[in-house]
Amino acid sequence: MVDISVIIPTYNRLWALPKAVESCLSTGCAVEVIVIDDGSTDGTWDWLQTRKDVVSIRTDNWGKDWAVVSGMSVARGAYVRFLDSDDWLKPRANLEQLTMAREMQADIVVAGYDDFYEPSEELKPHPWVDCDDFIAQQLGEVSFSHYSAFLFRREFIANIPHRQEFALRDDRMFLLEVALRKPRLAVYREAAFVHRHHDRGRLQRSAGFLRTLTDWTHIEVYRKAVAMLAAQGDLSKRRRRAAVAHMWPVVRNLARSQLDEAAAAAKWIFETDPEFEPPIRRSLAAAYRLLGFKMTERLVRIRALFRRGPPRGYAG
Repeated sequence: MVDISVIIPTYNRLWALPKAVESCLSTGCAVEVIVIDDGSTDGTWDWLQTRKDVVSIRTDNWGKDWAVVSGMSVARGAYVRFLDSDDWLKPRANLEQLTMAREMQADIVVAGYDDFYEPSEELKPHPWVDCDDFIAQQLGEVSFSHYSAFLFRREFIANIPHRQEFALRDDRMFLLEVALRKPRLAVYREAAFVHRHHDRGRLQRSAGFLRTLTDWTHIEVYRKAVAMLAAQGDLSKRRRRAAVAHMWPVVRNLARSQLDEAAAAAKWIFETDPEFEPPIRRSLAAAYRLLGFKMTERLVRIRALFRRGPPRGYAG
């Protein structure tokens, strides 16, 4: 019998993968480690063939979400968790979260996590924040932690995929869909995993066009989740406010490069919560209401240009 399946998608992360795998092999419970090598070219597959304690799957570089779906298709654990190959679990997280899950018959055992910054080796804790509305929390009312810190009952999430159409924010869409099913929660008060920050390329450190696409995808995730909540009659005022407040800075960031798309998203914000007051000075908030999002953003950009002044060396 397998207690926990840990699903690790990876692509050219052989420098980090051994630590991630070793952190999953907990004592006191039966853990199945499933590594999906998504077309790596750095020797990852050869290394995996030396590990008889790991279930190895090779896919053709279709991305993280398809890799996770492949892992879920073979998982045998009563519970499952997801871990990036850059990160690692805390030593007792699997066993202690599993014990809580069984004792409390929980669908999810939530937890906090630690950030680890290279090369300074600074460790920054993010404890779990209690909230009496799990959906509002996942929409952004308070910190919603990181889903790699969570242990999920496999049958509860079995038919919730990591969706390709939201690939840059697939874990956020996944967790919002989980929340909409109103899971029974247990809270593990320790950090469950360590999230590594490094300069070797991570999805959440995107820039340029990819940063723009990530913002747009983030907005689409929230629009979808809010629509799903509305359809099932669970879109309370509190949840509306949580969603639009969390999206406001994302929309403004998108406006820097894609003003039309940002204006459409801002329109959705004010339609979703007509009472929403942007967390900015009152005069600027009034301008968004009176002049509209697009015109106000243009004026903000012009004002910023005047404040910066002419470029250095400009002769006029």
